[in-house]
Amino acid sequence: MGDLDPIVFPGGGGRRRRLKPPGRPVTFDRRELDRILDLYGRKVAAGEWRDYAIAFLRDRAVFSVFRRATEFPLYRIEKDLSLARRQGAYAVVAASGRVLKRGPDLERVLRVIDPALRLVN
Repeated sequence: MGDLDPIVFPGGGGRRRRLKPPGRPVTFDRRELDRILDLYGRKVAAGEWRDYAIAFLRDRAVFSVFRRATEFPLYRIEKDLSLARRQGAYAVVAASGRVLKRGPDLERVLRVIDPALRLVN
């Protein structure tokens, strides 16, 4: 054994994050995508949003919303299954990278960018 050979410790120590086995990427299901595209359509009609992008990665699915196609995304709606049991699989992330809301229910997470209308007397 030379001086530069790595030392392997048994058990690995510490907590390990469970990774999804390589293979199929994480995706939004039909119900989730319908809800996201419904919100997107209303924001486009209001003139607030103009473009979107979807990425299905190995560890998460991301729906990015843009004001213009050449800018950074205003919001990212993410689905990360590795966080499903801890903080919730869904998150809305602002352009700055700050997580605005995270949780297990997509409907509740999207309320941070789509507040419910209230009747004003």
